[in-house]
Amino acid sequence: MIDVLISGAGPAGCVAGIVLARAGACVLMLDRARFPRPKLCGDSLNPGTLALLGRLGLSRFAERRGLPADGMIVTGERGARIESRYPQGVHGRFISRGDLDWWLVQQAIAAGVEFEDNVRVEGALFGGRRGGQDVAGVRVRQAGRNARAIPARLTIAAEGRHSALAFGLGLARHPAGPRRWAVGGYYERVCGMSSLGEMHVRAGRYFGLAPLPGGMTNVCLVTPDRAALRGQRDLGDLLAAEIGRDPILGPRFAGALAVTCPIALGPLAVDSTAAGMPGLLLAGDAAGFIDPMTGDGMYFAVRGGELAAESALLALAGDTRSPHEWLAGQRAREFRWKQRFNRSIRLLVSGPRAVAMASRVATVCPASIRQIVRIAGDVGRGSQRHLRGSSPVQRGARFVTETRTF
Repeated sequence: MIDVLISGAGPAGCVAGIVLARAGACVLMLDRARFPRPKLCGDSLNPGTLALLGRLGLSRFAERRGLPADGMIVTGERGARIESRYPQGVHGRFISRGDLDWWLVQQAIAAGVEFEDNVRVEGALFGGRRGGQDVAGVRVRQAGRNARAIPARLTIAAEGRHSALAFGLGLARHPAGPRRWAVGGYYERVCGMSSLGEMHVRAGRYFGLAPLPGGMTNVCLVTPDRAALRGQRDLGDLLAAEIGRDPILGPRFAGALAVTCPIALGPLAVDSTAAGMPGLLLAGDAAGFIDPMTGDGMYFAVRGGELAAESALLALAGDTRSPHEWLAGQRAREFRWKQRFNRSIRLLVSGPRAVAMASRVATVCPASIRQIVRIAGDVGRGSQRHLRGSSPVQRGARFVTETRTF
């Protein structure tokens, strides 16, 4: 039988699969998309995420193929502007998520993970203890094939913001508010790009910009106006119009060329009520997602995938009968304070007046803004020193050579 089935082959699913396979687990990873595939994202790895990938031996692709990310620029209306760089010697990377995700899938396969794409997970199988109420695998459907059941000792749901497992089992939901939708695309010949990521906060919306290799720029508009998205037949026209009417961005995009058709997704936020249930663990956006504003969603995904794998290994080794509860405790210990920080930052840059006030604070007390950028960038996080004492992989790996009683 499969030890762990992973639904979702994004960063959280791939990292979980790699950690598990390296420990000797039999892992099957599924994804509804056909890889390689495009992915709407900010296309950036903050310093903490890069350090975390480095600790796992998974940073070389981003280091070699990405561009340095040295900090952030935040602007508001009426000329408000904040620029802050990471400490000297600290950097992140700008890298296409489509490219990075495909590379991580290949690393998972190389580690021993069996991978099937173009497979849709429709729901959970049930069995095991507690009167057959444990998740015991998944039901899937693939184009041109009959529906089938895949049993597994444990399942990890890492399917993103619309997880069939997390939502179908009542473990996650989209909050009533605030709700935001994103529209993103790629442009060439954007003027004024640098080694800094950019966030341009406007009334009721904001733009994110990230430079990419080959002279490309990732542009993402985040807005609560779903009606505008529904009423717009061409998302490219919508994005171009929003950029063009902005006094700061419009001139910079005067000679720019759109090179892809924009993609829209949302609502972005996900509230989770648990880290899983008996037989099921949540990872990535399926386990909860606040807002892409601080640019640290990848840290939550990568570290969350690692924690889910560690929880699974402990269960397979017989160290815990409630891996979802162990995972919930670990996620709370590592993520709760940062989630509160993110909510505070969202309020801080919730509108032009707030950004203007933050800009005045930056002028009077620049150290406070540098500290905010350090926290948003997870500077100092992701290293072995920071995470020591929270790595049960060696204990969990012993299930490979022992009788499996889980």
